[in-house]
Amino acid sequence: WLGLIGQFRPKKLISAIKTELQSADELELPVFRDAAKHFLDKSLYSVALATQLSLSPSTSLLWSTERQGEKKVNSAKFQSFASFQSNCIGILLPDHDITLDAAWPELFMDRKGKYWEVPESISLDMSSLPSDSGLQYHFGIHKNSGHPQAFNALDGEAPSALMPGLCAKAAFSYQKSKDIWRRKETKEDLIIKTDKGSYWRPSYDVRLREPHAAISGIIGGTCTAWFGKGSKNVESQSEDNIPTTNNKRSPLSADFFGSACYTFQHGQFRKLYGDLTRVDARLDLSSLSSFAKRIFKSSSANKSLSSPRLNLIFQQQVAGPIVFRVDSKLLLDSKAGKLGPHIEDVIYSLSYSLRLLRSGKVVAWYSPKRKEGMIELRLFEF
Repeated sequence: WLGLIGQFRPKKLISAIKTELQSADELELPVFRDAAKHFLDKSLYSVALATQLSLSPSTSLLWSTERQGEKKVNSAKFQSFASFQSNCIGILLPDHDITLDAAWPELFMDRKGKYWEVPESISLDMSSLPSDSGLQYHFGIHKNSGHPQAFNALDGEAPSALMPGLCAKAAFSYQKSKDIWRRKETKEDLIIKTDKGSYWRPSYDVRLREPHAAISGIIGGTCTAWFGKGSKNVESQSEDNIPTTNNKRSPLSADFFGSACYTFQHGQFRKLYGDLTRVDARLDLSSLSSFAKRIFKSSSANKSLSSPRLNLIFQQQVAGPIVFRVDSKLLLDSKAGKLGPHIEDVIYSLSYSLRLLRSGKVVAWYSPKRKEGMIELRLFEF
């Protein structure tokens, strides 16, 4: 398939026309003519072309290129994805995904919601598919070229993982979940009998069809090796408009992480009102070594890694397939001299579930902290 995407910036156009009209002494025809010329400003427009070629049911190639009017350089992205299960390669690597990604440039978002643009990013990853045992692993090689630029911020320190270099990564995790209680879906739930007859009434979303309370946990480890001259330290740069960092980057590092989650859901999400209330609470610890150093050595370094994070998700049915949702991320640490946890990010969203797609929905969300919003069509949400 082939897709063409266009973008237009009306806020910038309105601001330019407003400035043009306010600076004019008299509103004559030449003034309106100059104001109309702003419609031809290339910086107001962006265009992107994307194409995907399916080589087999489990292998596909994706290529996209984008041209922004305010930039002279085009951006491009290539992705090759293969899932091996039953073919000849699948005999040697059963139930694995292999992905090759390359982008010029590529956008990354750090923990604070800031976007960083890396001039060149190439990665090759192999990961195991989810299994009943709960064990998963991931291997990858990643290479960054050029210095990252802050995309939506004027200051800040770029993450050391985005600085130039070649690294090899390996990770494993073990996940287990247990239901405290769960009400299974029955035929009586699907078929409703009335005076006019019986009719089929499935849940608006198959993932939300069973009320339950459950706990789950995940524990895992990571290992990273950096190669090249810049593997020991990330040196500060003196060039203009290049973020500097003095973070030390060890050539070889290993760490452990873990999460604990509790989920409670009331309702089957099939009636018109009051049939869905769900709360998800997950506590994440991204770096066990940083957390241990902070406790036993009273070290204040790497607060973003050593501090636990609490993710809270609240969902409430408004009417029929419409659901209001709040996603919040809390850092359990002090900030700017203030004691106690503080909010890192919060997202408000309103979704309309599409029953015919089983788990498809139209979602409109907004993040006040990042001042970012979007309307999305999600065909299936895991």
